[in-house]
Formats: sequence, C-alpha cells, structure tokens
Amino acid sequence: MRHGKKINHLSRTDSHRKALLSSLATSLIVHKRINTTVAKAKALRTYVEPLLTKSKLDSTHSRRTVFSYLQDKNSVNILFRDIAVKIAERPGGYTRIIKTGTRLGDNAEMCFIELVDYNEIYTAKTEVKKSKSTRRGRSGSAGSKVKSEVSNSNPVVAASEEVVPAEPIHEETHIPAVEEEKAPEQEKQDSEETETEK
Repeated sequence: MRHGKKINHLSRTDSHRKALLSSLATSLIVHKRINTTVAKAKALRTYVEPLLTKSKLDSTHSRRTVFSYLQDKNSVNILFRDIAVKIAERPGGYTRIIKTGTRLGDNAEMCFIELVDYNEIYTAKTEVKKSKSTRRGRSGSAGSKVKSEVSNSNPVVAASEEVVPAEPIHEETHIPAVEEEKAPEQEKQDSEETETEK
C-alpha cells in the first residue's frame, strides 16, 4: 500500500535515487533540456529547483551546498556563471515538463524537461504584449470611438490612416459675447440719460 507516500522512490534505494537525481540535474544544467520519463522528471523538478534558487546568491557557502548535491565542478560553474544570471528575475518555476508520448519498449510516459529561460520558442511568444482592455470589452479611449464613427460615416476619410478626432460640438453650450469697451464720451451720455430719467 502507498498510504502517505509523498516522495516517489522510483523503485530504487535511497543512495541509488540520490545518485540518479544528481546525474539528471547535472545533465539538465549542462544541456538545458533532457529527455526522460515523466516520473523521473517530476522527481527531478523538486530536486533541482531549490538548487537553482540557491544559485541566485553567489557565495562560497551556496556554491558548496550546491556542489554537495551535484558532485560536479563543471556544472556548478555553469549554474552560477550562466544560468543564475538568466533566472535572476524569475520568482520560481524554472523548469517546464513537456510530455512527448509513450516509449516503444515498455510504454512508459516520456517527456522533455527543460529550463524555461532557455527555450526561444516560448519566450518569443511571451514578449508580445496584449493590448489592454476592460472587462466589458471596450478598447479604452474615447478617441478610438470617435475615429471609428468618422471612418464609418465618410469613406474618403476611412481610406487615410491617420485621423485626428475633432472635439465634439455641443449645441446647448452658450459662449457669452464679449462686451465692447465704450468710449468715454458715450459713458458720459449714458450717465446723463439715467440722471434725467430719475
């Protein structure tokens, strides 16, 4: 029975399992992508990701800690020199598992496990930023709405690419006329007329 079995032992003793994961981790660091079974890849992910996090801080202590797991100076140098620079901004999730079907001999589930930052296909897609829109489906500014109304009403304007939206004219708004300055002579006449009326 497998009650409470949180770790997949991969049908190996403890020392054999550690040696296997150390070898797989070294291969992943050197080659950036390896082909293995899904069970081994899932076990490797929990083994190698803490080492990748540890490599972000380049100190003697962290190098010795990582070396105690990998037992390979070359892979430790590659990890701290090259990979740590690429994963510096990423807060975890350094590996990706891509299933590739089953193996011909024993029908085992196979997959690729790779370092996320070294795959140019996926990283090229994530660089393209999507235009921001609201939950209601609008595209955002009122200027684009005016632009679409102008282009729908006038086919000649629609042909030109750059349309500057004009400010909407409201009939209800009233601009008061500026009063002209009166000449001093006319002011005297107006004041005399008001006095005579009284």
